[in-house]
Amino acid sequence: MSLNIVHLVGRAGRNPETKFVESGGSSYALSNVTIAVRRPTSKNDEPDWFNLKCWGKTAEIMENHVRKGSLIGVQGTLTIETWTDRDTGAERSTPVIKVDRLDLLGSKRDNEIEM
Repeated sequence: MSLNIVHLVGRAGRNPETKFVESGGSSYALSNVTIAVRRPTSKNDEPDWFNLKCWGKTAEIMENHVRKGSLIGVQGTLTIETWTDRDTGAERSTPVIKVDRLDLLGSKRDNEIEM
């Protein structure tokens, strides 16, 4: 048996970057954003940063309601995206959380505060 579920709560590190992708005659929203998460047991004040990617209606909600500093909760799966670096030809990779569920947390006033 295997399980790949990630739950994170933190603040958006920047405004979402959203684009529309054509597939099978339909257009789908694709949104990317980072989230800063603090470890409760860490003595270090530096947060851990995660890349988030979401599609469809979730991406549209992200685009319309999340801004830098917004407190959000996400549930999704961990994936590793790989590509070839154009300059060096080296294989590169980065972990990405594919968001299945987005929760807008905090008050509207909290989400208006810029980090």
